[in-house]
Amino acid sequence: GSEVALAVQAQKILEQKGKKARVVSMPCWEQFEKMPRQYKDEVIPADVPVRLAVEAGVDQGWHKYTGTFGAVLGVSGFGASGKGARVLAEYGFTPENVVQQALELLENRSI
Repeated sequence: GSEVALAVQAQKILEQKGKKARVVSMPCWEQFEKMPRQYKDEVIPADVPVRLAVEAGVDQGWHKYTGTFGAVLGVSGFGASGKGARVLAEYGFTPENVVQQALELLENRSI
């Protein structure tokens, strides 16, 4: 969805900071789960323990894919209204915040 462009923008910023990042779009959990294990391991490698899911909707369910050292940037409440860009920014859906979240995850993982 709309999060893909945001994730790609953040990826570019992370690369400028010398951090490798990969963007995976998963529009349908059910279809992903039907795929062979080898495919799922290629898409979400086990040797990449730091993962950040970016979901402009409810964050519920994404923790399954982010793992022990990952996090979800999502919405856990409801009731916000306003212009789309402003509401997204208020929830932290900006390239800068995604980068900050990713860097914090990497820093905490290296401790």
